[in-house]
Amino acid sequence: MNIKDAVTTIIKQFPVTGMSCASCAVSVENVLSAQRGILHAHVSYANNSAQVEYAPSITSPDQMKAIVQAAGYDMVIEDTEEAKEELEKAKKRHFTQLRRRTIGAISLSIPLVLIGMFFMEFPYANYIMWILATPIVAWLGRQFFINAYNQAKHRSANMDTLVALSTGIAYLFSVFNTLFPSFWDSRGLTPHVYFEASGVVIAFILLGKMLEERAKAGTTSAIKKLMGLQPRTVSVVRQDGSTLDTPITQVQKGNVILVRPGERIPMDGLVTQGNSYVDESMISGEPVAVAKTTGDTVFAGTINQKGSFRFKADKVGGDTLLAQIIRRVQEAQGSKAPVQKLVDKIAGIFVPVVIGLAIVSFFAWWGLGGTNGIPHGLLAMVNVLVIACPCALGLATPTAIMVGVGKGAENGILIKDAESLERAHQINAIILDKTGTLTEGKPVVTELHWFEAQTEENIQLLLALEQASEHPLAEAVVAYLPKDAPALTLDHIQAVTGRGITGQFHGETYLAGNLSLLKEYHIPLTPSILEWAEEKKTKAETVVFFAGTNNILAGIVMADIIKPSSKTAIRDLQGIGIDVYLLTGDNPHTAAAVAAEAGINQFHAEMLPADKATFVRQLQQTGKVVAMAGDGINDSLALAQADVSIAMGKGTDIAMDVAKMTLISSDLSKIAPAIRLSKKTVTTIRQNLFWAFIYNVIGIPVAAGLLYPINGFLLNPMIAGAAMALSSVSVVSNSLRLKWARIQ
Repeated sequence: MNIKDAVTTIIKQFPVTGMSCASCAVSVENVLSAQRGILHAHVSYANNSAQVEYAPSITSPDQMKAIVQAAGYDMVIEDTEEAKEELEKAKKRHFTQLRRRTIGAISLSIPLVLIGMFFMEFPYANYIMWILATPIVAWLGRQFFINAYNQAKHRSANMDTLVALSTGIAYLFSVFNTLFPSFWDSRGLTPHVYFEASGVVIAFILLGKMLEERAKAGTTSAIKKLMGLQPRTVSVVRQDGSTLDTPITQVQKGNVILVRPGERIPMDGLVTQGNSYVDESMISGEPVAVAKTTGDTVFAGTINQKGSFRFKADKVGGDTLLAQIIRRVQEAQGSKAPVQKLVDKIAGIFVPVVIGLAIVSFFAWWGLGGTNGIPHGLLAMVNVLVIACPCALGLATPTAIMVGVGKGAENGILIKDAESLERAHQINAIILDKTGTLTEGKPVVTELHWFEAQTEENIQLLLALEQASEHPLAEAVVAYLPKDAPALTLDHIQAVTGRGITGQFHGETYLAGNLSLLKEYHIPLTPSILEWAEEKKTKAETVVFFAGTNNILAGIVMADIIKPSSKTAIRDLQGIGIDVYLLTGDNPHTAAAVAAEAGINQFHAEMLPADKATFVRQLQQTGKVVAMAGDGINDSLALAQADVSIAMGKGTDIAMDVAKMTLISSDLSKIAPAIRLSKKTVTTIRQNLFWAFIYNVIGIPVAAGLLYPINGFLLNPMIAGAAMALSSVSVVSNSLRLKWARIQ
């Protein structure tokens, strides 16, 4: 029987520190997976975290921390705000130090290379290079040696081990040759030094690490911003009617909370007193605020507008809808793509294989090389470690990404990571949110139709009414109407929740609102007006009526209009074989009208955030590579689940942080160029990896001395260092070709 069937399990994410490469993530994942009571463990080097499903009755976070520490890493299990803040500070300190070390290493490497290549005959050249290389190896690159030592203590190895061995042996070998050149002269060999190889390798690896850390730095910002939607303190109403500012962590289910205008609602609950409009776009994605009265449900993270109300807390802490969204986004971000598993396997094999080949080379020469077996073996071992240095491998992806990201930015496309670049050209299904993605994202007046005479006074009466209203639709009307004439003053203004607003002018009542308000005031509706309103409704347009005491004066038509570029973009996507879906939280009638206008055949209405994510998952299960384009917090869950997530630049920060791509102009026509850019960038990455590996495949046997029995050729470590540098130059040069690629 499966453990999961027998006991309750928990899925939780823990930060992991001390990882320096993909092979580290493999090591941590392996030790966690082997622990009794852990069903699944996924360790992500990209966001330095471990997502673990475990049985709390069998194992605990403390035990997990202990086994991770035993493997040479560490795990943060404290879940307090103080622990999270300290972790963020530590990450910032680490990046600042890494940047300083990188700048220092590059600055010292430049004169080191110049002397090694052009001024070796200069007096005391070896000693000058020794002075330049020592701070790089002993101070700026010390992290590689420290990490390699820690790995060795735990009988493990990673990329740091390879860097430490290659640069350390090259450095010590050079120091020996500088101090004791006669050792080699007496044996008829030239005492070469390779200080520049040790210095340049460390400088390049540090640069790759810095670029990598910069790309990884934003992976947790989406979660932090989602958490920031919940206020730290709330106003709890006491039994005597007074309020007390209370930390949100101390609020209990059943407490009555006061929400003032402009405040975020701290938790889910039911309104008990008062009324207001609440911006629920983070949940529904719809731009129009929702009227809330006694008995209505409110959700954590949504924004109260102009009114005040009280509500009883129903769900607190991790039970709120916002907390569920946060948790699911964390789980989706922590899941591992199939391609990453392949990379992990390669990373886990590469290091020990190279070290093994270097050792085999040394002993082979020692046993078979005759009188010069030991010096030749030492040279061969250094050659293998130097030529197999992972510098080119470390730069293959980051340089292509840097150029690809720059190319995308020039064309209004922000790209977040390599995974999205790899997947984007495989997209065969794309899901579009409606509001703010397909449409402009806010209601605008598209028509003001007068059923009676259009007079200056009537226009000013309508303006005065709408200016007095708190309803979001009123803002669109106010923005549309001219405001050059003197404002009129209305008496007895009364907002009718969910229906409209009324006011009096010179003793006559005027109103602006929906059909329910007209019927309440017994305003006659002619068949022609009803037919006109019904026609607008079929087009997913909203109608607000302006009426006097006995007749309807005008009808104001409002809609969240489709962006001018959306129709063309959808045709382009369908033209390259991509299925387009529309998902919206709006009603089916509106969804159908917008889909028809945009040319989308497949749509789903009344979709909550979890529904959108489920739909993405269902498409993925049929074998489709799914892209999701959205602009709101309500889209963040589906964005995190999608293979490629695309945010609108004019949308929320949360959507942009969760998404792997952002369209700066919020123009859907940029998606097709993004797919073309993906294809070209992936091709470049593959070419880079080919060049990086081909140097190893050809260079390692040559470095080990395979050609010596054939033609007497034994590679000079200087040439090995040059080959290593050439591999890096090839990778960077190939990446730069992307700058001139056409994607439009």
